[in-house]
Amino acid sequence: MLKLFTEDFWDAIARLILRNKITILICIVLATILLSLNWKNMRFTNTEANLLPDDHEVNLTYNKFLDIFGEEGNLIIIGVKDPSLFTVEKLNAWNQLADSFKSSPAVESVVSIKDLQNLVKDTEHEKFVLKPFITDSVSSKADIDKLQNDLFKKYPFYDGFLFNKETKTVRTAVYLKKDIVNTAARKNYVLKDFIPKVEAFEDAYNLDVRASGMPYIRTLNAQNIIDEIGLFLLAALVVTSLIFFFFFRSFRATFISIIVVCIGVMWTFGILGFLQYEITVLTALIPPLIIVIGIPNCIFLINKYQHEVKLHGNKVKSLQRVITKVGNATLMTNVTTASGFATFILTESKLLKEFGIVASLSILSIFILCLLIIPIIYTFLPYPKDRHLQHLNRRWIGGFVNWMEHMVRHRRITIYVTSLILLIASMIGVYQIKISGSLIEDMPQKSEFVKDIRFFEDEFNGIMPVEIMIDTKRKKGVMKRSTLKRMNDIEELIVEIPELSKPISVVGLVKYSKQAYYNGNTKYYQLPTAQENSFIMSYAKNSTTDSDINLLKNFVDSTGQYGRITTFMKDIGTDKMERIEENLRTKIDKVFPKERYDVTMTGKALVFQKGTKYLVKNLVISLSLAIVLIALFMAYMFKSGKMIIISLIPNLLPLLITAGLMGYLGVPLKPSTILVFSIAFGISVDDTIHFLAKYRQELQANKWKIKISVYNALRETGVSMFYTSIVLFFGFSVFTISSFGGTVALGALVSATLLFAMLANLLLLPSLLLSLERNIANKKEFKKPAINVIPKEDKNKITKN
Repeated sequence: MLKLFTEDFWDAIARLILRNKITILICIVLATILLSLNWKNMRFTNTEANLLPDDHEVNLTYNKFLDIFGEEGNLIIIGVKDPSLFTVEKLNAWNQLADSFKSSPAVESVVSIKDLQNLVKDTEHEKFVLKPFITDSVSSKADIDKLQNDLFKKYPFYDGFLFNKETKTVRTAVYLKKDIVNTAARKNYVLKDFIPKVEAFEDAYNLDVRASGMPYIRTLNAQNIIDEIGLFLLAALVVTSLIFFFFFRSFRATFISIIVVCIGVMWTFGILGFLQYEITVLTALIPPLIIVIGIPNCIFLINKYQHEVKLHGNKVKSLQRVITKVGNATLMTNVTTASGFATFILTESKLLKEFGIVASLSILSIFILCLLIIPIIYTFLPYPKDRHLQHLNRRWIGGFVNWMEHMVRHRRITIYVTSLILLIASMIGVYQIKISGSLIEDMPQKSEFVKDIRFFEDEFNGIMPVEIMIDTKRKKGVMKRSTLKRMNDIEELIVEIPELSKPISVVGLVKYSKQAYYNGNTKYYQLPTAQENSFIMSYAKNSTTDSDINLLKNFVDSTGQYGRITTFMKDIGTDKMERIEENLRTKIDKVFPKERYDVTMTGKALVFQKGTKYLVKNLVISLSLAIVLIALFMAYMFKSGKMIIISLIPNLLPLLITAGLMGYLGVPLKPSTILVFSIAFGISVDDTIHFLAKYRQELQANKWKIKISVYNALRETGVSMFYTSIVLFFGFSVFTISSFGGTVALGALVSATLLFAMLANLLLLPSLLLSLERNIANKKEFKKPAINVIPKEDKNKITKN
């Protein structure tokens, strides 16, 4: 293993690459073709991101609910808040639109105003029968007035579900077939059938139709992810290429870098297809990430080649030195970056595991491509022109390096005081960070479907389902009066919670049955008394023999053992959600004796909230593992315990500063923002490795004189570190053009962290070495490190101070 890092090994690699360039290029082409054949296996996810392990208790509870009642996220709703809807023409058209949905093979059922049934007592047969409010269509204003009077004033059972009696908002419910909800068929129906019909209706009748529901939201959200992949790739390529060209002023070098990173992106898609992973909101970020991370590799290699050519003019010797001198250092930095991503593999989240595997493999792939393609292509090209080498002596870069050196020489106290102030301020900000479990927060806030979510939250108190499942532990236990009364107590609490919608359950049907038994009198919309229960329920039971009017099928399982209370939650923060859950559980524990009932809370809203908290906990562990892993790597590389502390300080401080900013700016911890720390730490430590490796080499060349070694290392590595940090800063800033809040936060926070990390590595790290490193400079183990990141041959360019 150690031979992998020796100079002889890299000399052999250089000879192998330069002597077999045609064969290597052919192998790269073949590998690219083979990986591209796997593109056909790529597919975009049709399900929500499940942040919890499959065997987690929350997932097991949710899956048990699905086994009993089926998929709960199959509801699409459309709504209109417009008085002009209640005209003959428009109301009939609204009902015809609902009827048109029924003909689709993807639709299980549709419930609209036309489908509403009036429960009527049939005394002769001692059962309830259903009679439609609208037999065929409305024909006059009088029909509409009667309909509004009946629905809005006489039948509270339907209020809060298909209409809001206060605002006169009306909606239609479209239930998709449960077996297509998590398949591509859902996407095809929503995009190619449902949306065109709604848009045609809007245009024809000048009505603003709002649409929502989990299948609808998931489809449009996934489509936005697909649309943004190309945008990110193009933006990342353009931005990084422009910065590269600004630094090098060479179309040739820029074009070569573009070729390399484009092949890297092709390999990334090939890896995704080969592993048959779905493209999620996270894996969609990897291709542009490879461009952003690949360009700095190109900068290091091409900058070194041009520097060598300018030094001695021998092209072959220059390319050999590029591989032997920069190859090992670039390998180390790419390994640490890949390690930062690979720590996600250690989490129990499938979403993060796949992201970590693909990202780490892709980063190592782009390193291999850079190391092979760039030296080989330059063997076929003429010497760089003088204007291509002018950037090596650019005055403003020299001014930047001189400023850094001046600060380290004369302003170390200022650097320390500033760092301490930032540390204290950041710690205060960290305590202000909140955790977010919002399903909607990271979605495109300016999109119409998010605006529609807010609309339905205002009108019907939410669209994210929360389910309470009651196991009575005996058949037909749900319809017992004692159970119904207990369920009613829970529903009364739900009604009092403004963040929850009016609950739907068998309790409402039983109340409606009593109202129907008393000929529709609204004051009897309540649970039957013990005396009334037997004869009213006998009517209801007689009614269930007719499958067309089976009143209980959606609220009670076929055995009658399990019942459900369904409510919908607004998009609220984790803190509020936890308080609501705690209040409900307290009431449930009080109302339902545990020896007689087993009551569980589940639903997509709660599953996502629990998943977010679980993910934050796991990602903190992942970041800790990344820090430990890289610390061990630094210890192995430099053979010095104190070097671990010195190297970690300038990389941990930027993470704390970023966390503090999140607290002050109100950016919550969530799956997208917690990724920032592992990604930024894995990348920022690269600069530390470059600087410390050069510093150690300078110590050996300058007879362990600390000051000379630090300043020489600063001048030697400062330019490359500045170049790569600027590319990374603007490269990650590309993600801020996203319409997804989480992606914007990821791009902005990683960019800021990397900028802080560059300054810390160029100012704080050298200052710490000058202040604390005296007793390390003479250590035997530091003189003979385990890994030679930069070969000794570089010592002929040392400048004395």
